[in-house]
Amino acid sequence: MKARILVVDDEEIVIRSCVRILGDDGDKEVETAQDGVEALRKLDERHFDVLILDIMMPKMDGLEVLRRVKEMHPDIDVIMVTGLSQIDTAVKSMKLGAFDYLPKPFDPDELKLVVTRALERRQLLQENVDLRSEVSSKYRFENIIGASPQMQSVYRLIAKCAPTNSTVMLTGESGTGKELIARAIHYNSLRKDKPFVAVDCNSLSENLLESEMFGHVKGAFTGAVVNKKGMFEFAGSGTLFLDEIGNISLTTQAKLLRVIQEREFKAVGDTRTQSANFRLITATNKDLKAMVADGTFREDLYYRINIFPIQVPPLRERLDDIPPLAFHFLNVFSEELGKKVSEFSEGAMSALMHHNWPGNVRELENTIHRAVILATDKVVRQAHMANIAEAQVNSDLDVPRTSDELKRIKKATREKSVENIEKLFVLEALKRNAWNVTRSAEETGMQRANFQALMKKYDIRIRGTEQDPSQSETD
Repeated sequence: MKARILVVDDEEIVIRSCVRILGDDGDKEVETAQDGVEALRKLDERHFDVLILDIMMPKMDGLEVLRRVKEMHPDIDVIMVTGLSQIDTAVKSMKLGAFDYLPKPFDPDELKLVVTRALERRQLLQENVDLRSEVSSKYRFENIIGASPQMQSVYRLIAKCAPTNSTVMLTGESGTGKELIARAIHYNSLRKDKPFVAVDCNSLSENLLESEMFGHVKGAFTGAVVNKKGMFEFAGSGTLFLDEIGNISLTTQAKLLRVIQEREFKAVGDTRTQSANFRLITATNKDLKAMVADGTFREDLYYRINIFPIQVPPLRERLDDIPPLAFHFLNVFSEELGKKVSEFSEGAMSALMHHNWPGNVRELENTIHRAVILATDKVVRQAHMANIAEAQVNSDLDVPRTSDELKRIKKATREKSVENIEKLFVLEALKRNAWNVTRSAEETGMQRANFQALMKKYDIRIRGTEQDPSQSETD
């Protein structure tokens, strides 16, 4: 799309020069106006990216036009054109919001350069807006995958706490997606246009962690050769996420408590006090209450951060979420790797459903990533997930000692296999039919009542779809 530029000047020779110079490249559409009134009318009628504006004009001078443009169209970059005797006025125009100014007479290269800079700045700003919008959309809590009752409870808690400024504490095993939920809270809050700053308390020593959070001044300690901003300062009035807060020392806990209470802090080695207006979200995979009892975590800090707790369930407690999560990661890595892998074999899905997932969603993500790399056609097979299949076999191994035990185990194994296939049969049919029970039953050739009976047998409930939970059928 061509950049649209409006040139406003009462001198015909200047207008013709600008049109000729800017029109040479063929990537710009140039329109003109000979006074400020005409310029404002054109700006109201059409969209322009850059305005080239003379200061001295009849009817309305350039500064007044600039004021009105910045009030009505603040996103337009304005380049002022001025005579050599009007430099003070040009400086004043910069204070009013002009992007730059050109002194008359200017040569073609000067004009092209300043217009190019204005267009590049505009493109960069638009890319930043688009990126913020994309990130915000990505972390809408509705986009967190999982329709299980356990995750529905988490969604409801996110929806309640996100619009507030309350401190949130996320608890749960490693790999359950606590940072994803923290980001969802931030991007659904009133602070969504402010920074989200994450600090991994597990990866830094005590001294480095304190410097990372508070910042330091030059000479504060050996190696501090320059001033450094800390995460408190970077977070500003946004959100600060302290991951694995249970790993920080008692000394750092005391300093963090003071920041939370006083809403102010000092960089390491500094005498100046800075204000702290960030929202705090913490996460831990430890039992902080037990740590309080052991004396390894401060009780007063615990109650300061435990204002709105959210327990994130492990993957093994929400098995219904495994198929949609698996297909999500399948799509992500297929696109990333440029492969057309779109299906799981029955054996592969069975392995996914019966693995214990000690590493939770992160382990599932890594497993699917590896499987997509190994896949040779559109299907992920059990052989592509040998890591979890082997773990499953080893964990379930129960070697019989008598003939009767062998018969019992063989019968139980056959029954379990049938149950696995039945459950996958129901889940896959529902997925293919957007979780609509009637359509799923019709497609499989079953009576609706019989299909529902299988759903009830395996406690499969329709709580919503990935696309639109409100539109799914409820039984």
